[in-house]
Amino acid sequence: MKSASSDSLLGAWNGTLARVADGPAIYDTSGEILRSFRDIEEEAQGYERELLGEFRSGDVIAIQIGNHAASPALRLACLRKCLVALPLERTIAARERDVALEICHAAAIIDAEKTVALRKLAHEKIDWGANQPVLLKLTSGTTAAPRAIRFRSEQLLADCTQICETMGITSRDLNFAVIPLSHSYGSSNLLTPLLTRGVPMVLSRDRMPRALLNDLAHTNATVFPGMPVFYQAFSEMDDVPVLPQLRLCISAGAPLPLEVARKFRERFKRSIHSFYGSSECGGICYDRDAPLLDEGFVGQPLLGAKLDLLEPNAAATRVRVRSAAAGDGYFPEPDEEKLGRGIFVPDDLLRAGENGFRIVGRISDLINVAGKKVNPAEVEAELLRFGGVRAAVVFARESVLRNEEVAACIVAGDGVRESDLLEFCRGRLSGWQVPKRIFFVDEIPVNERGKVNRRELALKFRS
Repeated sequence: MKSASSDSLLGAWNGTLARVADGPAIYDTSGEILRSFRDIEEEAQGYERELLGEFRSGDVIAIQIGNHAASPALRLACLRKCLVALPLERTIAARERDVALEICHAAAIIDAEKTVALRKLAHEKIDWGANQPVLLKLTSGTTAAPRAIRFRSEQLLADCTQICETMGITSRDLNFAVIPLSHSYGSSNLLTPLLTRGVPMVLSRDRMPRALLNDLAHTNATVFPGMPVFYQAFSEMDDVPVLPQLRLCISAGAPLPLEVARKFRERFKRSIHSFYGSSECGGICYDRDAPLLDEGFVGQPLLGAKLDLLEPNAAATRVRVRSAAAGDGYFPEPDEEKLGRGIFVPDDLLRAGENGFRIVGRISDLINVAGKKVNPAEVEAELLRFGGVRAAVVFARESVLRNEEVAACIVAGDGVRESDLLEFCRGRLSGWQVPKRIFFVDEIPVNERGKVNRRELALKFRS
């Protein structure tokens, strides 16, 4: 049976308590201290006794409380009870949530509508074997069906170490937490650094860009782990506040458009550092210098991570990530060729250069037009070169004669016409790459993680 006494995350937490027990750990956006580190410890002990007391080692506990100040304490309580935490996003659809709970054999779900409350669930006991996880990260992978990724404390601690040491994040910083703590990005950059390194955070639940920017200014946050959608909105605002303490802007969750990064630097005199990672292995690459020269540039591997090119002579290739932070595998069905034994093979297509790596597409996003493969990123790049086009996403639609056909959604200024765009593309792309249809939208829809779901766009614009 797994024992909490030797857990590496709990050991790091005990070190944090010894250093900064009475120091502020969590602020709200008004500057009020919601929790000290000692408060988190006392809260965790309470949850351990009163909320989780009757569960057995290895039981899965789903946690769906959003960016709530109780999140660190709940994770600690699960660690102490040798339970497996399953964070769920607040915005997950009810049907998807129920499928995830069933697939992961969750014994209970914790929510926080008014107070932190637990609801027991019918479940089957899981035999985890020798490597019982402490955390399951939910992911859809390359299919619509949810599955989970198994992590032990050692892997989560390795990810935190690689991120903080590569990015230079220390306990003297103040993280601004608006990205979901339930997501891999929020867990790695916010929650685990707080527990294991004593990095405090401002907890925000307001996703309105103007409010976020004002809160960044008056809370004196020094590190902002954000997403491209926030930076784009900030760059388009008038009368922006001064951000005297903000020293590090990080972008992850989706590719950062080069034009957005340039506009932000011009407006705020600060660079955005692209961070490339995955739920399966945490951080992979980080753009340390932010030269803003190439679309999709994500820099060099994080300290402690290594990348092997699977096709070294190809213009773009998948890579094999070697990292102590890589998860033990998928659950319930493993895929050992893709994830396990300290390696992970993403579906992204990367191009290696002297200064680092560029992401140029994904295997799963390739569009099959009568046997010819179209990389959506290449078509998007051409659409963005047309004057007046501010954003573009390319996706596949079903085609009776050609298997799939290329379509696009764009955000553009007045006067941009579909016929002119198509003529522009015909002059710069191969015939099978040219979109059959271009749809004009007010904004490109993204999910809570800031990612575009091409599958959903294909369903929405299928006729």
